[in-house]
Amino acid sequence: MKTDELIRAMVADNASLKRPLGQTIALALGVGVLAGAAVFSGVLGPRPDFTWALANSPRFDFKLFFTLAVAACAFLLIRRLARPDGSGSVLGTLTIPLGALAIAVVMELMALPADHWLDHARGSNWLICMTMIPILSLAPFIAIFYALRQGAPSDPARTGAAGGILAAAVGAALYATHCTDDSPLFVSIWYIIAMGFVALAGAVLGRLLLRW
Repeated sequence: MKTDELIRAMVADNASLKRPLGQTIALALGVGVLAGAAVFSGVLGPRPDFTWALANSPRFDFKLFFTLAVAACAFLLIRRLARPDGSGSVLGTLTIPLGALAIAVVMELMALPADHWLDHARGSNWLICMTMIPILSLAPFIAIFYALRQGAPSDPARTGAAGGILAAAVGAALYATHCTDDSPLFVSIWYIIAMGFVALAGAVLGRLLLRW
C-alpha cells in the first residue's frame, strides 16, 4: 500500500480521533503548565512589582502577550500536525506574534537614543533567561510529547519542533512574570534564542520518538 493510501485509510478508520486527540493534548498541556508553575514558584516566583507592572507597564504586558500568543499559535498547530493528514508551517503559524514583536522592536528603536540600544538589548538577566526558560519548559515538554505520541504525525520533526515551541512558550511566559527586562529588544534576542533551543530539541526528539 502506498503512503498516501495508508494515510487516507488511517484517517478513515479514525474519523473520530481529532476530538479525543485534541483533548489529550489540552489535558497534557494543562498538566505540564501546572508542573512548570510549581517549579517556577519553588525556584523563582513573580517579580516583586508584578501587580504594578501588569497595570502600568506596556512593555511588560507586551512581553506576556508575545509569549502567550506563541503558545496559542503553537497549540493550534500541533493539534493539526499530530494527525496523519495534518499540515501547517511553523513559521507561518507564528506570523502574528513574530510580526508583533518586530513592530515592537522598531518602535523601541525609534523611542530610544541609539546609544541606549545595546543596554536594552543586553539587559541584566540574559544568562538567567537563557537558563530558566529551558528549565521551565521541561515539564510542559514531557507532557506535550506524551500527548503527541498518541497521534500519528506525518512529519515527526516538524511536529516535535512545534511541540518544543509550545513548551518553550509556556516556560517563557512563566519566566516573563519574574524577569525585569521588559524591552522588546531583550525579548527579541534572548527569549527567542532560549525558545529556539527548546524547539530544536523538539525537532530532534520528534524525529526519533514520533515516527510511526
